[in-house]
Amino acid sequence: MSHASPTALILSHVAFEDLGTLEVPLRERGFSLEFVNASMAHFPLPQAATCELLVVLGGPIGVYDQQAYPFLTAEIALIRQRLAAGRPILGICLGAQLMAAALGARVFPGKNGKEIGWAPIQAAPDAARAPWFAPLLSPGLSLFHWHGDTFDLPPGALHLATSELYANQAFAFEDIALGLQFHAEVTAADLESWYVGHACELSHAGISVESLRSAAQEHSLALKGAATQFWRLWLDHIL
Repeated sequence: MSHASPTALILSHVAFEDLGTLEVPLRERGFSLEFVNASMAHFPLPQAATCELLVVLGGPIGVYDQQAYPFLTAEIALIRQRLAAGRPILGICLGAQLMAAALGARVFPGKNGKEIGWAPIQAAPDAARAPWFAPLLSPGLSLFHWHGDTFDLPPGALHLATSELYANQAFAFEDIALGLQFHAEVTAADLESWYVGHACELSHAGISVESLRSAAQEHSLALKGAATQFWRLWLDHIL
């Protein structure tokens, strides 16, 4: 008798912010992947309650933009229900901010400006309680950041990582939920789409594509190795 393959529901907000290096570890474990564009989704999504993993990806809008983007309210409700059911969930960048909001934390524009580019993260007080997180804290490793908003640490969450600009870079909640403010999933090749999709933001921020591309060439290979190791350890931990 064959067992149905586990499913992962992937909520995206812009097409080019995708699973990146997380896709291979998921497929290695036999996951079937269902991709849903959150802005066009018909909420509630019944499969969000039953899938083995929910992944909420990034995007260029803010949690507090719910009047302009009403689907965000439904998305937060879906995340809240998933958390209440104790089912595994990963949030990246906007996804982490939506999860923080679902857990009752404040999400707001960061006071230190935009954090865009490659920079290391540092261990926060609870990092030792999450050994699977260790690959991302490797000495000399830089991760990719692209956000202007930040959030308060949700009540009851483990504080895993901080950066020079923003204190809350990663948190875990009740051994099933993980929020990452940074992007561990990106590769140098994938980022070429980001430079086009976010061209206006880069121009407004006075950040050159050439500088980001150069840094990606320098740092992305090491990140791919560390992130792949991290994804596998985390999936082993939650599944």
